[in-house]
Amino acid sequence: MSVIYILISVSLVIAVVFFTFFIIAVRSGQFDDAYTPSIRMLFDSHKSTKKNKPKSTTKE
Repeated sequence: MSVIYILISVSLVIAVVFFTFFIIAVRSGQFDDAYTPSIRMLFDSHKSTKKNKPKSTTKE
């Protein structure tokens, strides 16, 4: 039974260490994407033209 307590405490310490490293990486800008916003307009242009197309008002 004492092995379970040791394993739980060790896993909690490891989880706290990983969470701390994650918070440090987020604060330092590791996950900021500076490249995609600059090229987004090149890939989404065909979607926006389909949405903004005027509907036909003539009745058939």
